[in-house]
Amino acid sequence: MNATTPTRFEVLFDYAEASTIDDPAYAPYGNLGFPPAPADRPWIYTNFVQSLDGITSLLGKYSSGGEISQSSDDRWLMDLLRAHADGILMGTNTLREEQRQRGPDSRGIVFRVADPALQELRRKLGKARERNIFVTSATGLDLSQYKVFDGDVVDAAILTSPAGAERLQAQGSHPQVAIIVGGDGEDFDLAQAIAKLQQEWGVQHLLCEGGPTLYGSLARADLVDEKFMTISPVEAGQVVPPEQERLASERSIPVLLRPTTFGGHGFTRDNLAHWEWLSCRKAGDHQFNRYRRSRG
Repeated sequence: MNATTPTRFEVLFDYAEASTIDDPAYAPYGNLGFPPAPADRPWIYTNFVQSLDGITSLLGKYSSGGEISQSSDDRWLMDLLRAHADGILMGTNTLREEQRQRGPDSRGIVFRVADPALQELRRKLGKARERNIFVTSATGLDLSQYKVFDGDVVDAAILTSPAGAERLQAQGSHPQVAIIVGGDGEDFDLAQAIAKLQQEWGVQHLLCEGGPTLYGSLARADLVDEKFMTISPVEAGQVVPPEQERLASERSIPVLLRPTTFGGHGFTRDNLAHWEWLSCRKAGDHQFNRYRRSRG
């Protein structure tokens, strides 16, 4: 089994919208539709995989989500969700980590739909060229180090503060990269920048594949509308065990904690975020859930 031949997912329940078109590419998963975007920003949905105990990365040498997932069906579902997105939103930590895993001579990867049938589905859905969108302060970011900014495979954009935009413009090397500004000076306004994605780029549905820090920022700003969560049938534990080999950047941390989905400051009991459990599927021992934010 590989990413282009997924298992047929067993649908336990699904209360979400139906697909907008009838296409055989949906056959393994079933219906997948989304509501229209709000008037002032894109509809934002996220995609994560976690262990039974809520861990999203083992850290160290095996830090990728694929090490938690261990599922080609989960990888295929990533492509299905990408096929419906007008842009993929990430932090530059995700970009740097993908580059690190591929070795010192790598210029990283481009985040895009790999499955040919889902590439065709994306075309039928009327989606524009694929877009990779990064949130960054642009401090120490050299665009030439990463092939995603070359512009030959996907369109790239950066969301940053006015000061960050000045740092990027001073490089003068990548005019094809769109710079979208929010905030004042060094202070970045995430909500303002994301609103401009809709106003200036026409992004209606935005998929966040960023890590815990970016997700936490979106969640605290109440910008996440839906979340797709794969539960892998593995248990990891939060404290990195002493027998695990650490990266150089991890060695100075006495107690190294593995991350969960949500990074940074959370909520109190009085303002917890509430979610509706919208659908549930299984493939083997993996569970594939979809949640929609409950507001008011």
